[in-house]
Amino acid sequence: MNKTISGAASVKTSPRLVVPVLGVTQILAWGSSYYLPAVLAQPIAADTGWSLPWIVGGLSLGLLTAGLAAPFIGRKIRQHGGRPVLAASALLLAGGLLGLSLAPNLGIFLLAWLAIGLGMGAGLYDPAFSTLGHIYGQGARPLIAGLTLFGGFASTACWPLSAFLAGELGWRGACLTYALIHLGISLPLYLFALPPGSARRILAAPPAQDAVPAPAPPRPPRATFILLAASIMIGATVSTVISVHLLVILQAQGLALAAAVALGALVGPSQVGARFIEMLIGRYHHPIWTKLASVSCVAIGLGFLWGGLPATFLALIFYGAGIGLESIARATLPLVLFGPDDYAPIMGQLARPSLIAQAAAPSVGALMLELWGAHTALGVVAGVALCNVLLAVSLYRRTMR
Repeated sequence: MNKTISGAASVKTSPRLVVPVLGVTQILAWGSSYYLPAVLAQPIAADTGWSLPWIVGGLSLGLLTAGLAAPFIGRKIRQHGGRPVLAASALLLAGGLLGLSLAPNLGIFLLAWLAIGLGMGAGLYDPAFSTLGHIYGQGARPLIAGLTLFGGFASTACWPLSAFLAGELGWRGACLTYALIHLGISLPLYLFALPPGSARRILAAPPAQDAVPAPAPPRPPRATFILLAASIMIGATVSTVISVHLLVILQAQGLALAAAVALGALVGPSQVGARFIEMLIGRYHHPIWTKLASVSCVAIGLGFLWGGLPATFLALIFYGAGIGLESIARATLPLVLFGPDDYAPIMGQLARPSLIAQAAAPSVGALMLELWGAHTALGVVAGVALCNVLLAVSLYRRTMR
């Protein structure tokens, strides 16, 4: 009997099951929340007459909600494991999307985004990373890199799906379909394919009776946490501003819309390519090097873009590679610095300022474009990215001590 239970637990904690399950559900979660307004905002405005900034502002409200809830969610993952938290995220996303599909007015529409925001806070990258850290401890690092490969395809998979659903069923039907997908696919996957909160105890080998417990590694000083939080927040702000306004910036440099879209499409494959390389070589270096590479690539890419060099494609490849590596660095560096026991709550604390900044970033970017023009606004963002390199260098010096 014990062997049967142990074998079942082993299957449920196998990365070959856990990582693909989280990968599929990450694609669905990102595609039906963060990437949803990019496709549905215009159809919603055309159908309802609501103001487009308010419609897109629903995402900002959701990100703000996710940021405020992030530390609480991190603590719950440490206490109970990732399975109940991620299952709750599927229910919250389904409820919020159902609310969108039925919203009779703008007020109810925005209230539905509050539920989606809670679902984002409990179901996007940070909770998924925390779940892997809770189950596998320091062994989660290559698995986190593998998970980000799935996440890189969220817009690639869900933008066409959202457009198809909106064309066939209308925007309300598209939201309702995503709600049913979360109930029919994501929720069962979380409940039946992820291990319970005690899985880490199953994975851990029992210590020998005479073994002396190894001393805990020294806790990094508070300044290290502040530097890391600031760098993650700046990186998230920069990537959100550029992601939302990239086509406007490229068109301001004289590119036609079709050419801007074609060049912008280089960002996604560059993210995935950089993550794949990191997955292969990440075990051979400290994740602080991944962090340095990510912020450096972003700064180089935006510097090239601001400088107006003819090789715009090269600038976007550098930028895409940088934000691809940042997703891995923001997950693996806290795991190494703070250890697996405190990993989930630490990730929640790191996520709060990052998500709140992301909520404000689209509006701040639009204001800069309006006041200063595309060239100056891009220069400011590139300068902020360069400051992030200096922060990462300071973090490197503290880490190597």
